[in-house]
Amino acid sequence: MKKTFILFSTLVFTLVSLIMSCSKTDDGDTTPPSPLTVTSTTPTNGGGIISYELPSDSDILYVTAVYTNSNGEEISRVSSKYNTDIEVSGLNQTTSITIQLFVVDESYNRSIPVEVEFTPLPSFIYLVQESIEIVPDLGGVKISWDNIESKTVFVFLHIMNAGVEEVRILSSNNSEETRFVRGLESVEMTFSTRIEDFEGNTTTLEEKGNVTPLFEQEIDKSSWSLIGNLSVDGNAWEGEMTNFWDNVVDTSAASNDDSYFIIWRDQNGGSLNWPLDIVVDMNKNIKIHRFTLWQRAYWYGGPDGLPYYFQEENIKAFDLYSSNDAQEWTFLGAYDIGDPRDGEGNIPNASLEAAASGHDFELEGVSEAFRYLKISITSNFGSETYVHGSEITLFGLDNL
Repeated sequence: MKKTFILFSTLVFTLVSLIMSCSKTDDGDTTPPSPLTVTSTTPTNGGGIISYELPSDSDILYVTAVYTNSNGEEISRVSSKYNTDIEVSGLNQTTSITIQLFVVDESYNRSIPVEVEFTPLPSFIYLVQESIEIVPDLGGVKISWDNIESKTVFVFLHIMNAGVEEVRILSSNNSEETRFVRGLESVEMTFSTRIEDFEGNTTTLEEKGNVTPLFEQEIDKSSWSLIGNLSVDGNAWEGEMTNFWDNVVDTSAASNDDSYFIIWRDQNGGSLNWPLDIVVDMNKNIKIHRFTLWQRAYWYGGPDGLPYYFQEENIKAFDLYSSNDAQEWTFLGAYDIGDPRDGEGNIPNASLEAAASGHDFELEGVSEAFRYLKISITSNFGSETYVHGSEITLFGLDNL
């Protein structure tokens, strides 16, 4: 009997708790909040900002703006109860638009709507289009634009070369943006652009002019030499530091090419003291804007058919510097091959295939002319004993 009473009491308590819990979220409140009061509207490029005063209701949750955008779609925007304005965006019109504003309370009751009208300024996508500049660059062009709204834009770059059209899509929400488009021939091409925003509003395609990309060269490595007193020792076992620029990329099929350097801690003071510098004298002046780097591929005693890419002794991250006297150095960039290994050390086939083709890197722009190059290795894939690397190839302007 006592157990039955306890069970009954527990059931009653649970039922009461559920009822009380439900009453907190659904207390039967059907009274809508009072409407807000609009204090000002500020048109923006492709939208507007509506400022308001909230009513004195104590249970306000948020304010919502409802309107039909320029593509005929009904849009809702929400602003927290802690704000006093709401932004309307994604418009592509210079005609008046009507916005309905609702106050929503904690029971999701909506106030009567308050309507406000304003005329947006021309969409920022047209300002982006007007600001675009395209100039020649090594192996391509440099394209830049301003985006005063700092909202996401998609720049569709149409490249017409001898009757064949190629389209590149660039995206950014930066207020000022510069991008390099590479891999183009050094012949005159016609460039046109179309700008689209996140809501699908678009400009028309507009021709920006004819531009001839600058001729790009693969930098010849036959004159390169190692500055030993400024460099780490990479001549261990079958490895030689000069293999890093011998125009032979190490392969995984056999050990007969042995085209890589080996930095061994025992030949460098007993430890890998990062960074590990490799300083090369070009014995000429060059400019560069991109390069390709290869890891060691051959794996002694490794799994059949699996190259050594992304294994612990291979180069992973490094900085690049240039100089004209091998004393004062200009920082060109920090680079990282990345680590595609999962928690069990497995590597996707696509990553292995990409590594065999070399890792491509770009500078932010074209370097100034220089004679000396420093590759400053900052990490490998985990070894405390060795660092390996196979080849580096530079692209730019040779023998200036």
